[in-house]
Amino acid sequence: MNILLTGATGTLGSRVLFSLLEQRFNTIERIYLPVRKKATLTPDNRINNIISSEFAPAFIKKNKAEINSKIIVINADDFLQPENYISNTKIDFFIHSAGFVNLSTDPNAKQEIFKENLQFTKDIFNAFYAHTTKFIYISTAFAAGNIGGLIQNDYTQLGSENYRNHYEASKHASEKFLIEAGKEKNIPIQILRPSVLGGNITETPNYFISKYMVFYLFAKFFNNTTSDDTVRITTTATTGLNIIPTDYAAQVIAKVISTDIEQLNIVHSTETNMMKGITKILDAVDYKNFTFTEDLINASTGFSSKLEAFYYETIGVHLHPYMTSKPHEWDTTLLESILPIPEYNLEDYLTETVAFAKGKKFRNQKW
Repeated sequence: MNILLTGATGTLGSRVLFSLLEQRFNTIERIYLPVRKKATLTPDNRINNIISSEFAPAFIKKNKAEINSKIIVINADDFLQPENYISNTKIDFFIHSAGFVNLSTDPNAKQEIFKENLQFTKDIFNAFYAHTTKFIYISTAFAAGNIGGLIQNDYTQLGSENYRNHYEASKHASEKFLIEAGKEKNIPIQILRPSVLGGNITETPNYFISKYMVFYLFAKFFNNTTSDDTVRITTTATTGLNIIPTDYAAQVIAKVISTDIEQLNIVHSTETNMMKGITKILDAVDYKNFTFTEDLINASTGFSSKLEAFYYETIGVHLHPYMTSKPHEWDTTLLESILPIPEYNLEDYLTETVAFAKGKKFRNQKW
């Protein structure tokens, strides 16, 4: 079996790499990893840092030598010329996990976000379809937009007027492109959609995640403030945030790629209530001077403090659409037939994930 995985240095991609190697170790012949050079780190350095990390599973550490013999690192500069490094090899599973996560709603950001997500996906598919048996795209559960209600796995009939930002729109557009392109080229397409990623729940160390984003940015903001100004946080009593542990999402992806399932949301069956969740986050970083409101707060309505102004001018502007989303549910019947969702208390998990991040000073892994 030959696999090509993009995004192997990312939060989810690195765990997918681990899960693929653990679950399919004896059947993987080659796993190709396109990687960018980063500062003084070569692509090979970056992958070696992941495989050698203290946060790698015990299986990876134990079998490092044989694992390295299966991995072929590709300089990202040469990525779109597959004939130069795979020759006549057929890629059994092409897993496109790389993505540009930018939650900006600024119209000026749209072009870049669509270029990095939609256009890059088009370029990849067009370069590799003749070499690929099956193409798997890692999208986002939020590509459905802010639609509310019960959300099923099939997004093909959903409209395009409810996106909270350009990121959601670009990921959904990429899905639509791939489904049509797959039909045209007679290549199976599989769309897998994790929700917001949180720290490990079953793999050690528990609560570890390699990059702190989304709700972690919220925690980091209030953890780092030295101000005791009051902040009014806009949300609603019915809004929730769907958080799924990264290790669970990766394990599902490694399992499901060999099935005929065409679309799958990798989500928790229960939302974390936004008000309860925020309270847990702020307790974990010891910030007390906040209240909740359903009122819109911006420069036009006025701010109650300098800290409040700073919040709404920075992370608040990106998180606001999620803090005020319509209430919705997720159908996880198909998901749980593949791998049952681990049982744990959502609020305790959120507290522990933030406590772990705080202990690591919210520092991303330098891979």
